[in-house]
Amino acid sequence: MEISAGMVRDLREKTGAGMMDCKKALQDTNGEMDKALDLLRQKGLAKAMKRAGREATEGMVHAYIHGAGRMGVLVEVNCETDFAAKSEDFVEFAKNIAMHIAASSPLGVEREHIPQDVIEREQAICLAQARESGKPENILEKMVEGKMRKFYEEVVLLEQKYVKDPDRTVQDYLNELTAKIGEKIIIRRFSRYQLGGE
Repeated sequence: MEISAGMVRDLREKTGAGMMDCKKALQDTNGEMDKALDLLRQKGLAKAMKRAGREATEGMVHAYIHGAGRMGVLVEVNCETDFAAKSEDFVEFAKNIAMHIAASSPLGVEREHIPQDVIEREQAICLAQARESGKPENILEKMVEGKMRKFYEEVVLLEQKYVKDPDRTVQDYLNELTAKIGEKIIIRRFSRYQLGGE
């Protein structure tokens, strides 16, 4: 059975597990949503969703300086307890996310953090490019959706391919740490500075 992007997205919304994990679970269960959900729960990857309502007020702000002081990143990563914030895995995660941000220049942690004017400008560009293809109007919308999905994968931190392991997204990496530590973990915000940049 062919696994559609919509099926993967639905499973991800139900579990909080990474896209690749959701796709594999659906493939392993021949597209049966309930069985895929159970499979992810068995692996501990659906734990992230159960923690979604908890408060994450502990954590750390990590500073990363690169290129002899030519670029710097500050990132705030939160968890539920001070104990988890001091764990080696959590500290390494914050460090790796700061390095990822330095390398990948995301515009925001989630889609909601991307400024509306940036989204509208990108949609206008995508629509203009789609129109140049000469395709019928009813296909243009799908083309724009596809281009915008790719845009988000490039500029939204959680949707970007993780630089140290391009087979996973940053969201996948976050979910794995959440399952391992057993607490809600969020990347709250970041700032990226580049010498001579804005």
